[in-house]
Amino acid sequence: MSSSLLIFLKEKVAYKSSGSPSPGGEGAGGWGKAVGLLLLSTALHAQTLTLPALIAQTQATAAPAQQARAAREGGYWAYRAYQASYRPQLGLAGTVPNFNRAIIPVVQPDGTTEFQSVRYNNSLLALNLTQNIGLTGGQVVVGSQVQRFDDFARREKRYNNQPFTLGLTQPLGYFNALRWDRRIAPLLYQESQRQYLEARETIAQRVTELFFDVLLQQVNAAVAGQNAQATAELLRVGREKYAIGRLSQSDLLQLELNLLDAQQAQTQARLDAETATVSLRTYCALPAEVATATTEAALPPLAVPAPAPALAVVPAEALSQARQHRAATLAFQRRQLQADRDVAQARGTTGFLATLTANLGYVNQAPGLRESYLALQNQQQVAMSFALPLVDWGRRRATIRTAELARDQIQATVSQDERAFEQTILTQAAQVPVLAGQARLAARADTLAQRRYAITRATYEAGRLSLTDLTLASAAKDLARRSYILALRAGWVGYYRLRGLTLFDFETGQPLAAE
Repeated sequence: MSSSLLIFLKEKVAYKSSGSPSPGGEGAGGWGKAVGLLLLSTALHAQTLTLPALIAQTQATAAPAQQARAAREGGYWAYRAYQASYRPQLGLAGTVPNFNRAIIPVVQPDGTTEFQSVRYNNSLLALNLTQNIGLTGGQVVVGSQVQRFDDFARREKRYNNQPFTLGLTQPLGYFNALRWDRRIAPLLYQESQRQYLEARETIAQRVTELFFDVLLQQVNAAVAGQNAQATAELLRVGREKYAIGRLSQSDLLQLELNLLDAQQAQTQARLDAETATVSLRTYCALPAEVATATTEAALPPLAVPAPAPALAVVPAEALSQARQHRAATLAFQRRQLQADRDVAQARGTTGFLATLTANLGYVNQAPGLRESYLALQNQQQVAMSFALPLVDWGRRRATIRTAELARDQIQATVSQDERAFEQTILTQAAQVPVLAGQARLAARADTLAQRRYAITRATYEAGRLSLTDLTLASAAKDLARRSYILALRAGWVGYYRLRGLTLFDFETGQPLAAE
């Protein structure tokens, strides 16, 4: 194992044992990254690289996994911001100092204006506790405020003190954003958590596709190498037979052409394998010491996985699990709520709008700060401001009607998306056992084709079969091997696709859980 990986693991072990808080799950993600690197390093130093190790590493360290974790963290902190809007907010505000030295115009009792020099400081300090009211959209404010005025020209100072004030601001007829956030924000948060699980399964599906792309090319390269070696041996035997007159010149030339074709196929297969390897290595973000090596050292031969688990999935059950766990089901509900919110917003920004403001408390002014707290006087204020459009030429009606039509369109789109969602789940669940059966048939065909080729070659070398029969047997053997790899690929991709579509592990019978 590399020294950099050992250092990384030690840091993660120390972090995990320290018990540092991680509200959004960074600690778990970092630990998963260490485990993924450990599995990958072990696999890379082994003879072959396995699909589970590569998936674990990619889900821990690759760019798509980091993007998924960042999106989940963003959803978490957005939900925290929503929660904070319903909690009391304590704030300190003021203007200290507020010094001014200038010449200002002063209107005299006789109506004339004189310019006088002034030097003063007017400082203000206020402490406010605010609480939003989600049900009505209003706000309650409890505060305290003190103001000091210093007139340096006359050497005077005054205090204006409001030790306690209680105020209410209540919009009437306005759009209540807090009430709609209370319905939509939790859905957005749950969506972000489920989307993270879906992203992990999407990563597993993509790694599986790239893994089998490389595996198929490695199999092609291995088959091409075996064919080239076998063709070279057949050409050697053919020349010996031609020398004693037991092989025609036409067959000998055909053997030479077969060898050239096999060598060209071997070279092309190696190039294709290298190209596929680059795509896999880039997506999976292999460690730097591996990525800088040669292609063969960077990625050892891939281990051919066993067939995907043969799951007996009932399509109706898969659909039920998807409805319970997928982010799409929350998104359908959230999109309809957002459409209803837009209609409410259109109604709440037009028509009769008013704001009720009420304040009560105590106030006093005095030359000294201490005296300003004595003989406090009552302070009350009640005001209501309103706006009512009398002639708007149908603007309000048009605005509301536009929002309602957009809502109807979104409802129709959501209904169509729901049907497509259900059909996708049912189709994928029905395909899983079919794909498992195809893998079993392809494995049997591969075994039979290998045995048939071995028998055909031995029979040809004994002189009882033609070169054409041997060529056909070799082509059937290669085709059966490729078909088996493709059947394995379809089975595993379908397996991870079903997991991603339902967020349910049908092997264990448990919903998928975040790291």
